[in-house]
Amino acid sequence: MNTVVTSREAILNVSRELIITQGWSAINIRTVAAACNVSVGSIYNYFNSKSDLIAATVESVWRDIFHFPENKRDFDSFLSCVEWVYDSMKKGDEKYPGFFTLHSMNFMGKERLSGQQLMAQAWEHMQKRLYTVLMSDQNIRSGTFDANFTPDKFVEIIFSLIVSSLLQRSYDCSGISGMIRRVLY
Repeated sequence: MNTVVTSREAILNVSRELIITQGWSAINIRTVAAACNVSVGSIYNYFNSKSDLIAATVESVWRDIFHFPENKRDFDSFLSCVEWVYDSMKKGDEKYPGFFTLHSMNFMGKERLSGQQLMAQAWEHMQKRLYTVLMSDQNIRSGTFDANFTPDKFVEIIFSLIVSSLLQRSYDCSGISGMIRRVLY
């Protein structure tokens, strides 16, 4: 048996694979240690508790599903970015079945706050990227935004629709795409 894991990321890779093959119940210190072929103590070198391991795994899955391209120019429009988000949700749900609805149940008591904070961070990151892409979209009709209807508010509205779709497991973005076309272009 290995007694040293090369990295925290190696543990998270194994944890993500366990979710895919065995579901959330497989994410515990002993199972992950066995899958990594290391001692339980090796896992504790990186994670103080099962809840820390679960929280890091959740964050890792979010990152895997919604890793935005580094170059904001990878999207030729705000619409293409939103369509990419919907495609990522669909692929993420296929790769990690039930992740979007089940992972929050893995946090109890004090861990719930930690889980909520991780989700809030992931969502804030997504909103910032949507905003960045929106602001770089050269095709937006002049006069679309004003003091009452700002780009920030538009991103909030679109993001709330994305979250609603996510919770409903509805990955058809034709309605939101049509709305974006009518509002922006």
